[in-house]
Amino acid sequence: MPDPTCIFCKIVAGEIPAIRVHEDDRTIAFMDINPANPGHVLVVPRGHAPDLYAMPADDLAACALTAQRVARAVRRAVTPEGVNLVQANGPGAAQSVMHFHVHVLPRFQGDDLKLNWGLTPGDLEAISEMAEKIRDAMAASDAT
Repeated sequence: MPDPTCIFCKIVAGEIPAIRVHEDDRTIAFMDINPANPGHVLVVPRGHAPDLYAMPADDLAACALTAQRVARAVRRAVTPEGVNLVQANGPGAAQSVMHFHVHVLPRFQGDDLKLNWGLTPGDLEAISEMAEKIRDAMAASDAT
């Protein structure tokens, strides 16, 4: 059941724009507009669950599979030196949106990215260009 006050539920419903890189029947992946690094993508379930504890197992599995697929595409599109999957639960873990989500974070030697990286608005044009690269990389992997 969607939460009418949840920004991610509004993105899922198409009420708020997002730069989407993937959609299926259970998940949506879209670019973080406050990217910690170029290529930072969020994976969310279509159904609302505020955190890991409330996530239905099948939605959790779907998010994990989508995160893996997106991470592979990010690796091809961005060529980072590594990728972190970050998932936070509750204010003590710096969860800023109370809708389960996984951050797919490209990592680079010396990026000095901290676990709680803060929110710095990114260049939407650059984010859109990066989304296109990631979508292309996902399409290329689907073709093989």
